[in-house]
Amino acid sequence: MFFHPMDILIIIAFILSLWAQFRVSGTFNRWSEVKSMSGLTGYEAARRLLDNNGLHDVPVEPVPGKLSDHYDPTQRIVRLSEPVYYESSISAISVACHEVGHAIQHQQHYPMLTLRHRMFPVVRFASGAAPFLLIAGFLFSSLNLIGIGIIFFSAAVAFQLVTLPVEFNASSRARELMVAEGFIRNEEERGVAKVLNAAALTYVAAALISLLTLVKYIMIFTSNRN
Repeated sequence: MFFHPMDILIIIAFILSLWAQFRVSGTFNRWSEVKSMSGLTGYEAARRLLDNNGLHDVPVEPVPGKLSDHYDPTQRIVRLSEPVYYESSISAISVACHEVGHAIQHQQHYPMLTLRHRMFPVVRFASGAAPFLLIAGFLFSSLNLIGIGIIFFSAAVAFQLVTLPVEFNASSRARELMVAEGFIRNEEERGVAKVLNAAALTYVAAALISLLTLVKYIMIFTSNRN
Protein backbone atom coordinates (compact mmCIF):
# COMPACT_ATOMS: atom_id res chain seq x y z
CA MET A 1 0.00 0.00 0.00
CA PHE A 2 2.67 2.47 1.02
CA PHE A 3 5.31 1.47 -1.54
CA HIS A 4 4.96 -0.32 -4.83
CA PRO A 5 7.56 -1.05 -7.54
CA MET A 6 5.57 1.18 -9.92
CA ASP A 7 6.23 4.12 -7.60
CA ILE A 8 9.77 4.36 -8.99
CA LEU A 9 8.41 4.95 -12.50
CA ILE A 10 5.79 7.35 -11.17
CA ILE A 11 8.48 9.38 -9.41
CA ILE A 12 10.52 9.51 -12.62
CA ALA A 13 7.42 10.65 -14.53
CA PHE A 14 6.74 13.27 -11.86
CA ILE A 15 10.28 14.61 -12.24
CA LEU A 16 9.71 14.70 -16.00
CA SER A 17 6.53 16.68 -15.38
CA LEU A 18 8.38 19.23 -13.25
CA TRP A 19 11.08 19.52 -15.91
CA ALA A 20 8.40 19.97 -18.61
CA GLN A 21 6.76 22.79 -16.66
CA PHE A 22 10.14 24.44 -16.13
CA ARG A 23 10.93 24.05 -19.81
CA VAL A 24 7.65 25.49 -21.07
CA SER A 25 8.08 28.53 -18.84
CA GLY A 26 11.71 29.01 -19.87
CA THR A 27 10.98 28.50 -23.56
CA PHE A 28 8.07 30.93 -23.45
CA ASN A 29 10.21 33.56 -21.71
CA ARG A 30 13.06 33.10 -24.14
CA TRP A 31 10.97 33.48 -27.28
CA SER A 32 8.95 36.28 -25.70
CA GLU A 33 12.05 38.38 -26.16
CA VAL A 34 12.14 37.67 -29.90
CA LYS A 35 9.82 39.93 -31.86
CA SER A 36 7.97 38.42 -34.79
CA MET A 37 8.93 39.85 -38.18
CA SER A 38 5.26 40.34 -39.02
CA GLY A 39 4.84 42.65 -36.03
CA LEU A 40 1.49 41.07 -35.19
CA THR A 41 0.42 40.87 -31.57
CA GLY A 42 -1.12 37.68 -30.23
CA TYR A 43 -4.55 39.30 -30.47
CA GLU A 44 -4.03 40.44 -34.06
CA ALA A 45 -2.75 37.03 -35.16
CA ALA A 46 -5.68 35.27 -33.47
CA ARG A 47 -8.25 37.68 -34.87
CA ARG A 48 -6.94 37.40 -38.44
CA LEU A 49 -6.73 33.63 -38.27
CA LEU A 50 -10.28 33.38 -36.94
CA ASP A 51 -11.64 35.75 -39.57
CA ASN A 52 -9.78 34.00 -42.40
CA ASN A 53 -11.39 30.72 -41.35
CA GLY A 54 -14.92 32.10 -41.16
CA LEU A 55 -14.99 32.40 -37.37
CA HIS A 56 -15.96 36.07 -37.24
CA ASP A 57 -18.32 35.45 -34.32
CA VAL A 58 -15.61 34.00 -32.05
CA PRO A 59 -14.26 36.80 -29.82
CA VAL A 60 -10.71 37.06 -28.49
CA GLU A 61 -10.42 38.26 -24.90
CA PRO A 62 -7.48 39.03 -22.59
CA VAL A 63 -7.33 37.22 -19.25
CA PRO A 64 -5.02 37.80 -16.27
CA GLY A 65 -2.08 35.54 -15.55
CA LYS A 66 0.71 33.89 -17.49
CA LEU A 67 0.19 30.83 -19.69
CA SER A 68 -3.52 30.95 -18.83
CA ASP A 69 -4.45 30.86 -22.52
CA HIS A 70 -7.31 28.61 -23.57
CA TYR A 71 -10.23 28.16 -25.91
CA ASP A 72 -13.62 27.94 -24.20
CA PRO A 73 -15.78 25.60 -26.32
CA THR A 74 -18.94 26.22 -24.29
CA GLN A 75 -18.94 29.97 -24.98
CA ARG A 76 -16.81 29.78 -28.14
CA ILE A 77 -14.26 32.34 -26.94
CA VAL A 78 -10.50 32.42 -27.38
CA ARG A 79 -8.96 33.72 -24.15
CA LEU A 80 -5.35 34.88 -24.20
CA SER A 81 -3.16 35.76 -21.24
CA GLU A 82 -2.12 39.40 -21.22
CA PRO A 83 1.52 38.72 -22.23
CA VAL A 84 0.19 36.85 -25.28
CA TYR A 85 -2.70 39.19 -26.10
CA TYR A 86 -0.68 42.42 -26.21
CA GLU A 87 2.81 41.30 -27.28
CA SER A 88 4.19 40.73 -30.79
CA SER A 89 6.72 38.03 -29.95
CA ILE A 90 7.24 34.55 -31.37
CA SER A 91 5.83 33.11 -28.14
CA ALA A 92 2.76 35.33 -28.26
CA ILE A 93 1.67 34.55 -31.81
CA SER A 94 2.52 30.84 -31.41
CA VAL A 95 0.31 30.43 -28.35
CA ALA A 96 -2.45 32.60 -29.83
CA CYS A 97 -2.58 30.60 -33.04
CA HIS A 98 -2.53 27.33 -31.09
CA GLU A 99 -5.70 28.38 -29.24
CA VAL A 100 -7.30 29.37 -32.54
CA GLY A 101 -6.40 25.88 -33.71
CA HIS A 102 -8.82 24.57 -31.09
CA ALA A 103 -11.54 26.92 -32.35
CA ILE A 104 -11.00 25.61 -35.88
CA GLN A 105 -11.17 22.03 -34.56
CA HIS A 106 -14.50 22.92 -32.99
CA GLN A 107 -15.77 24.44 -36.21
CA GLN A 108 -14.75 21.39 -38.25
CA HIS A 109 -15.98 18.87 -35.65
CA TYR A 110 -12.56 17.32 -35.17
CA PRO A 111 -13.44 13.83 -33.88
CA MET A 112 -11.07 13.74 -30.91
CA LEU A 113 -12.21 17.16 -29.71
CA THR A 114 -15.85 16.09 -30.05
CA LEU A 115 -15.08 12.95 -28.05
CA ARG A 116 -13.28 15.02 -25.41
CA HIS A 117 -16.29 17.34 -25.02
CA ARG A 118 -18.66 14.39 -24.65
CA MET A 119 -16.42 12.75 -22.07
CA PHE A 120 -16.02 15.86 -19.93
CA PRO A 121 -19.22 15.68 -17.81
CA VAL A 122 -18.61 12.03 -16.95
CA VAL A 123 -14.91 12.57 -16.30
CA ARG A 124 -15.55 15.55 -14.05
CA PHE A 125 -17.68 13.38 -11.78
CA ALA A 126 -15.48 10.28 -12.04
CA SER A 127 -12.21 12.11 -11.33
CA GLY A 128 -13.75 13.69 -8.24
CA ALA A 129 -15.10 10.41 -6.88
CA ALA A 130 -12.15 8.14 -7.75
CA PRO A 131 -9.75 9.25 -4.96
CA PHE A 132 -12.38 8.76 -2.26
CA LEU A 133 -13.32 5.32 -3.57
CA LEU A 134 -9.70 4.21 -3.77
CA ILE A 135 -8.82 5.53 -0.30
CA ALA A 136 -11.90 3.91 1.21
CA GLY A 137 -11.15 0.67 -0.62
CA PHE A 138 -7.59 0.51 0.70
CA LEU A 139 -8.57 1.54 4.24
CA PHE A 140 -11.33 -1.06 4.52
CA SER A 141 -9.60 -3.67 2.32
CA SER A 142 -12.60 -3.65 0.02
CA LEU A 143 -11.79 -4.97 -3.45
CA ASN A 144 -15.21 -3.84 -4.66
CA LEU A 145 -14.51 -0.20 -3.78
CA ILE A 146 -10.99 -0.40 -5.21
CA GLY A 147 -12.38 -1.87 -8.43
CA ILE A 148 -14.98 0.86 -8.80
CA GLY A 149 -12.34 3.46 -7.99
CA ILE A 150 -10.09 2.06 -10.72
CA ILE A 151 -12.94 2.23 -13.24
CA PHE A 152 -13.59 5.86 -12.34
CA PHE A 153 -9.90 6.71 -12.41
CA SER A 154 -9.63 5.02 -15.82
CA ALA A 155 -12.12 7.55 -17.19
CA ALA A 156 -9.86 10.40 -16.10
CA VAL A 157 -6.83 8.71 -17.67
CA ALA A 158 -8.74 8.15 -20.91
CA PHE A 159 -9.64 11.83 -20.96
CA GLN A 160 -5.97 12.80 -20.67
CA LEU A 161 -5.00 10.39 -23.43
CA VAL A 162 -7.69 11.81 -25.73
CA THR A 163 -6.38 15.30 -24.94
CA LEU A 164 -2.96 14.48 -26.43
CA PRO A 165 -4.02 14.24 -30.11
CA VAL A 166 -6.25 17.29 -29.61
CA GLU A 167 -3.28 19.37 -28.45
CA PHE A 168 -0.86 18.02 -31.05
CA ASN A 169 -3.37 18.62 -33.83
CA ALA A 170 -4.02 22.20 -32.69
CA SER A 171 -0.28 22.90 -32.72
CA SER A 172 0.11 21.31 -36.15
CA ARG A 173 -2.74 23.43 -37.52
CA ALA A 174 -1.25 26.55 -35.95
CA ARG A 175 2.18 26.03 -37.51
CA GLU A 176 0.77 25.34 -40.97
CA LEU A 177 -1.63 28.29 -40.89
CA MET A 178 0.98 30.70 -39.53
CA VAL A 179 3.22 29.94 -42.50
CA ALA A 180 0.36 29.97 -45.01
CA GLU A 181 -0.96 33.31 -43.73
CA GLY A 182 2.50 34.87 -43.66
CA PHE A 183 2.49 35.43 -39.89
CA ILE A 184 6.00 34.00 -39.66
CA ARG A 185 8.91 33.49 -42.01
CA ASN A 186 10.90 30.33 -42.54
CA GLU A 187 13.63 31.35 -40.13
CA GLU A 188 11.04 31.85 -37.38
CA GLU A 189 9.58 28.34 -37.61
CA ARG A 190 12.24 26.97 -35.26
CA GLY A 191 11.11 29.28 -32.46
CA VAL A 192 7.44 28.46 -33.05
CA ALA A 193 8.20 24.74 -32.93
CA LYS A 194 10.12 25.07 -29.67
CA VAL A 195 7.31 27.00 -27.97
CA LEU A 196 4.57 24.62 -29.06
CA ASN A 197 6.58 21.43 -28.45
CA ALA A 198 7.49 22.56 -24.94
CA ALA A 199 3.82 23.13 -24.15
CA ALA A 200 2.85 19.74 -25.58
CA LEU A 201 5.39 17.98 -23.37
CA THR A 202 3.50 19.05 -20.24
CA TYR A 203 0.42 17.17 -21.46
CA VAL A 204 2.51 14.09 -22.25
CA ALA A 205 4.10 14.10 -18.79
CA ALA A 206 0.73 14.51 -17.03
CA ALA A 207 -0.80 11.67 -19.05
CA LEU A 208 2.19 9.45 -18.31
CA ILE A 209 1.87 9.99 -14.55
CA SER A 210 -1.83 9.15 -14.64
CA LEU A 211 -1.31 6.08 -16.81
CA LEU A 212 1.44 4.69 -14.58
CA THR A 213 -0.67 5.35 -11.49
CA LEU A 214 -3.56 3.46 -13.08
CA VAL A 215 -1.30 0.51 -13.84
CA LYS A 216 -0.16 0.53 -10.21
CA TYR A 217 -3.74 0.40 -8.93
CA ILE A 218 -4.62 -2.42 -11.32
CA MET A 219 -1.57 -4.42 -10.21
CA ILE A 220 -2.50 -3.95 -6.54
CA PHE A 221 -6.10 -4.95 -7.25
CA THR A 222 -5.19 -8.11 -9.16
CA SER A 223 -2.54 -9.19 -6.62
CA ASN A 224 -4.97 -8.77 -3.72
CA ARG A 225 -7.72 -10.65 -5.55
CA ASN A 226 -5.36 -13.54 -6.25
